[in-house]
Amino acid sequence: MLHLRSMTRHASKLLAAAFFAVLAVLTFAILPVFGQTDGEDHRPAPVPSVVADLFPAAAEAPPEPLQVLPQPAEVVPLTSGEITLTFAPLVRMASPAVVNLYTARTVSAAATPLEQLMYGVPAQTRQVQNSLGSGVIVSPEGVIVTNSHVIQGADSIRVVLSDRREYPAELILADARTDLAVLRIDTSGEPLPVLPFADTRDAEVGDLVLAIGNPFGVGQTVTNGIISATARTDVGVTDYAFFIQTDAAVNPGNSGGALINTRGELVGVNTAIYSRTGTSAGIGFAIPAEMVKRVVDAAVNGGTFVRPWLGLAAQSVSFDMARAQGLNRPLGVMVTEVYPDGPAEQAGLRRGDLVTMIDGREVFDEKGLRFLAAVRNPGERAELTVLRGGRPQTIAVTVQPPPGATEADVVLLAGQSVFNGARVIELSPRLAEENGLDPFTKGSGIYVHSVTRGTISRNYFRPGDIIREVNGRQTRTVQELQSVLGQDARSWEIELERNGRTIRGTVRT
Repeated sequence: MLHLRSMTRHASKLLAAAFFAVLAVLTFAILPVFGQTDGEDHRPAPVPSVVADLFPAAAEAPPEPLQVLPQPAEVVPLTSGEITLTFAPLVRMASPAVVNLYTARTVSAAATPLEQLMYGVPAQTRQVQNSLGSGVIVSPEGVIVTNSHVIQGADSIRVVLSDRREYPAELILADARTDLAVLRIDTSGEPLPVLPFADTRDAEVGDLVLAIGNPFGVGQTVTNGIISATARTDVGVTDYAFFIQTDAAVNPGNSGGALINTRGELVGVNTAIYSRTGTSAGIGFAIPAEMVKRVVDAAVNGGTFVRPWLGLAAQSVSFDMARAQGLNRPLGVMVTEVYPDGPAEQAGLRRGDLVTMIDGREVFDEKGLRFLAAVRNPGERAELTVLRGGRPQTIAVTVQPPPGATEADVVLLAGQSVFNGARVIELSPRLAEENGLDPFTKGSGIYVHSVTRGTISRNYFRPGDIIREVNGRQTRTVQELQSVLGQDARSWEIELERNGRTIRGTVRT
């Protein structure tokens, strides 16, 4: 009996196994039929679970779709491999085009009486002063650009390349008002590496940049940072202020060096820093490449840099002025003066016009307007976006060299009059442009360029004076002034303008 019960149990297990096997075969045979799609959802119902039993609503609700955040165009480092990326290939490519400059000039120094007595030092000694800076090679033929203040007053300039080769440099052009100078070295036909000019219209705040130069004379040094701001016009370093600001460390000796982007292009020439101590405070300024290119082209092709002229004066727009023009923010400059028969008047600009953009770039003050005009060559057209009566329009202005006398026309006055020893020139837009004067100063007159030491004129005149009248006659030209001085007079009634003030007086000789 025990044996039969055991057999019965084994038979039962076999029957159960066979039943489940047949059930499984039937299930796999039927599933493909229910899996076909005919426009309705034939998916099998989910198998009940403990979660479904406890939270039936959660089991029936479809899953929430994933929220995909928009990805920025620039990618931040996400892995240790990305963090260890290096600028070394970029530096290897760009640094050979940045040079070190060493200048020397001889100055006279006066010895104290004690030094003369005790040490036998001559009353006047001549000493050699050395200074340093940086430069950028912009032509394979050896053309180098740097800052004007780096080579100012230098008797000799020495260029040291990154591979330690040294060459004497010839000064082609120095323009103090843009603070740029162009040099040339003779490499006996051997081409040099260069930095191409970047299109600084594409430069944006936040772009990565590298500064390459020779700070403190320690040798070529590379620092990195970002563009902190563009179109800085209130720095006060040059008359054509429109600087790129960077937080890349720039120190004395970096002047004239390169500020490059991640493509190895020259974004600007490092020029100045804002600092209370004389060292980097994270605020450096570079002259944009578009102005650098203009000066280099002028130096290579003609030797002089002619500043284009619009023939207008303008003032910044306040919030109230902007609102009166229908603007929701201060933008542009208001035209306050138009020079007769100048480029602006010829193009149809009027007083009261609001210039908001030049060549598609916004302007906020007259310095920015002058800079954007100056990067064009004389004879080229600049597109000005103008609001007149609240209606926008585009006016094309052909920029031209400012007319009138230049410093080459300075005349030295002689004779027995009080003007003996004064060097004068007729007041003109070109003279005003070259000397940073207001070309719209009321009336006309004769500009006192300089006064010779030891002459009678030094007692009465100062450089910058504008002579309006002499003995009741207006002096609009040097010829008219000389005609008055040709009279045999013992007293001179003079009206002149000094620092914006009118001065009248009589001088007897």
